[in-house]
Amino acid sequence: MDSPPFRNVAPAGRPRCTTVASWYSRETFERAVMDDHLLDWLTTLDEDRLARVLATRPDAIAAPWPRRLDTLARRLGDDFAVMEVMRGLPLPSLEILQARLVLGDRATADGLARFLGVTPAGLLPWLDGLQDHALAWPGRDGHLRVAGAVSRWWTAPCGLGEPLGAYLDSWTMNTEGLRRMCRTLGLAAHGGRRQLAGRLAGLLGDADRLAALLADAPEGTVSLLDEFAWDGPVRGVDGNRFLAAGTPERWAADRGLLYRTQWDIAEMPREVALALRGPDYHPAFTPEPPRLGAVPVDDEATGHALRLAAPRVLDRAAALLENLDKTPLPLLKGGGVGVREVRRIVRETACTEEETRLLLEICAVARLLAFDEAAKGLIPTKRFDVWRLEDAPSRLRVLLAAWWRMERSSLRRAAGRYPTVLGDDPAGETVARVRRAVLATLATLPAGTAVASTPELLQAVRWRSPLLDGGLVADCGPAVLAEARLLALVSGDALTDLGRALAGVGAPAGDEQDESVPEVERDPGLVEASARALAGARRTALFGADLTAVVTGPPAAELSGLLDRAADRESEGTASVWRFTPASVRRALDAGHTADGLLDELRAAGGVPQALAYLVRDVARRHGEVTVSTVGCIVQGSDPVLLAEIAAHRRLSRLGLRLLAPTVLAATAPADRTLAALRDAGYAPLPVDDTGAIAVRREPSGGRLIVLPGGRVAELEEPPPVFETAPDPREHARRLVRTRGEEPQPGQTWAVIGRLATRLPTAQQSLLGFVVDRGVRALITLADGLTATVSHGELRRGVLDAWCEEAGDYLEFPLAEIASVTSG
Repeated sequence: MDSPPFRNVAPAGRPRCTTVASWYSRETFERAVMDDHLLDWLTTLDEDRLARVLATRPDAIAAPWPRRLDTLARRLGDDFAVMEVMRGLPLPSLEILQARLVLGDRATADGLARFLGVTPAGLLPWLDGLQDHALAWPGRDGHLRVAGAVSRWWTAPCGLGEPLGAYLDSWTMNTEGLRRMCRTLGLAAHGGRRQLAGRLAGLLGDADRLAALLADAPEGTVSLLDEFAWDGPVRGVDGNRFLAAGTPERWAADRGLLYRTQWDIAEMPREVALALRGPDYHPAFTPEPPRLGAVPVDDEATGHALRLAAPRVLDRAAALLENLDKTPLPLLKGGGVGVREVRRIVRETACTEEETRLLLEICAVARLLAFDEAAKGLIPTKRFDVWRLEDAPSRLRVLLAAWWRMERSSLRRAAGRYPTVLGDDPAGETVARVRRAVLATLATLPAGTAVASTPELLQAVRWRSPLLDGGLVADCGPAVLAEARLLALVSGDALTDLGRALAGVGAPAGDEQDESVPEVERDPGLVEASARALAGARRTALFGADLTAVVTGPPAAELSGLLDRAADRESEGTASVWRFTPASVRRALDAGHTADGLLDELRAAGGVPQALAYLVRDVARRHGEVTVSTVGCIVQGSDPVLLAEIAAHRRLSRLGLRLLAPTVLAATAPADRTLAALRDAGYAPLPVDDTGAIAVRREPSGGRLIVLPGGRVAELEEPPPVFETAPDPREHARRLVRTRGEEPQPGQTWAVIGRLATRLPTAQQSLLGFVVDRGVRALITLADGLTATVSHGELRRGVLDAWCEEAGDYLEFPLAEIASVTSG
């Protein structure tokens, strides 16, 4: 089940004996023909069938959605869109595509079934799925067509090379060379290139005639050709042996069985390899997935594990972020977080090392953490202040959405060691694909069952996603399960309700660098599952006279945060225990709580015994016996009367001056502001080197301010915009069927714009023409001052009908009212 080879860049996969010009012309021709075949097929579909295609390929109707079938065909056939679709196909679909590429354009569904060694009925469901993805479809002539991008991406379907015609039509093979090859093979050498190539193809592609030819071959020729036929089609060779007479290499090259495209590289044509493999050869076809053993699990136990793990995720994430709010997390010179810092966080937050590693990377992807130059390390962002004010299910979905698109594997071990936290992972987005494939495979098991073994699970993952790197699946698969257990998505080896909901979301629209709100956080199934997962979290505690607080069940994050601030956690699990001490209560008071406020919050969580109230008030009574004041600068003078006058000066009141001693004033303003104010008031101060200036923390300006525990002030950002869901595929199908046959009139763009857009200078008229002819993006301003960002425009009845980004729809703009056009 090795991953099929694909081209990174299409020209690099073409035969090296083909010139760039000839490759380009053939590639352009093939692309046009394939697009025409796809468009022709789309025009035959009714509304229901077209809706199925659009539902399977939502990328084709992403905004700005196509207005006609020709545009839809270009989107469906886009090279990178096709590659993305193929990444999500199971193994049988890819095996069918490979076999169809081998058979060529004359292949039919029945012929393909015979080639694969199966019945047409066994092939039909898979062909139907390929039609839904617009990757393969029946033509009007009964031949099976495939998207052009499939052949452009695949270098060697079924391990076979380019067709023989690609070598015989090459500029390196002239007519005389073809005649010489025909004479060597005992064929007629008269006629033009086409006749000569046809005779050669007829012989070399016939298994019986090729076997007869090989009977007289030098010793070693058959074994050499078998290596190319089964382990090729491209192999390294000794170039000298192609020049020496009597060698198997020279004999095969003279008869067109091998073609040396470089001095030390040779290739075998597709027809020759198929003939050598014999008439009984059938490509691999694996319609049945590998056996995925399942064992029953207790639903109640799985649900209980979920209700314990989900609140802990929020609890530990909040504890980690609160810790970094006090102590910024420095980064290594080479990037990432050092092991020593990870262990410090483990020690100070009571998180496990695995939780710390995973949550650090999740919080970074969720933009709850960011590097700050002034702090010289990672600190919580403003988004964290907003996040902590949201309800618990929303906070949990933010973390899950970040993990779903995260392009690192936090718990993947290499040589027995974890990777550097927040370090670079060369696998990148493939890691995220492996994560989603593992959960999607687990989701195929019935509810109430767990996978029997991890190797069976990984084998099933490779069947579902064969284009994933097998080594990466083996390395990351166990790590995905470990991370999912920490995030309440998996219990043992069974998906929880929360994990099943996340597995059903599918791939997110953006990568881990996408700062927009992903669809994952708003998925209805995940919203419901996250609410259920946290519904059992305890929001009350049992306070004892022995100064303990016991939570009999998973504590809510808000309750855990309150108890963590005022007490020391002694144990956790089915029941969690906190103990109040003078030091822990003082910690809460140091964070900004008052005695009355702290007691009120504790009473809201349960009955507060008298002993605990006495402890809080006793600590509060002694709290503040010694004070430490922050000042901006110190003003000193030898004349106490002068300093008293300055302290009482009305114009200097904004400096916050107060007497600390007869000859010492403290100011809340920094030294530069104090100097300027004193000079404006008529005094003549001088700065000194030992002023001891202290940086004053500035509060956020503007916006809506929220007071958080500990006296911090956070600026509550406006909630992100809620993006409207894409229109229903059936709506698109209905609209596209109605517009079938409507085509814009080409060649009139410049004339119409020049005649009607009279407010625009020539250069701006040209830019507007590009909006119409090439779909470029531009900013237009109308005569009434209205502006709009437009693209994908069309001209009709004196108006520009274009996609408007602000409106999220196609709008009409009168050409005569467009006052300016600038590049978008």
